[in-house]
Amino acid sequence: MIVFFTAEPSTIERGQASVLKWEVKGADSVSISQGLGTVSASGNRSVFPSSTTSYTLTATNAGGTATESVTVNVTAPAAPAPPPTPAPSDDFGTMVAKLIQDIYFDYDKSEIREDSRATLTKNADALKTIFGKFPNNTLTIEGHCDERGSAEYNLGLGDRRATATKEFLTQLGVSADRLRTISYGKERPTCTESNEGCWSKNRRSHFVAQ
Repeated sequence: MIVFFTAEPSTIERGQASVLKWEVKGADSVSISQGLGTVSASGNRSVFPSSTTSYTLTATNAGGTATESVTVNVTAPAAPAPPPTPAPSDDFGTMVAKLIQDIYFDYDKSEIREDSRATLTKNADALKTIFGKFPNNTLTIEGHCDERGSAEYNLGLGDRRATATKEFLTQLGVSADRLRTISYGKERPTCTESNEGCWSKNRRSHFVAQ
């Protein structure tokens, strides 16, 4: 007898199919193990083993028996890639620090300058987004001044600056309930040199997350 018996492919992942192919010449009967039973002298059959399995083809005739075996190797499917770790979302204070910019004032003035209008317009858009994410937080607007003038006068000037800033933001649609104001006058300078370059940095409205 001539027996031809193969499995294609011989290595599969669990759940995939391998095709058994055979051709036998000179046999009176042909069978395949693993429950396939009696088969024709030539043919093919798809099998889906859940683990590595050997299949034996047995061919018989009046002269005796011939066998041929093939093994289908089964591997576990590749583990799926873990989902990407979500980037940590910023908290309220971090978003305010990243997105909200200070504005600056002319000497002895509390009117919003043109360049500050542009900054506050961007701030307003950012604050609407931030407050949407953090509905329970508020923002404090600090009014600051340079060192010239009395402490009492500068407290009043800082208050006017903070109030003007709040009013501008509320006109742009930011909820007034989410904004607080406080004046520090000249008590908290960011720059301590006595010159205009430094003073201009201290005349500001500063935003603090609460």
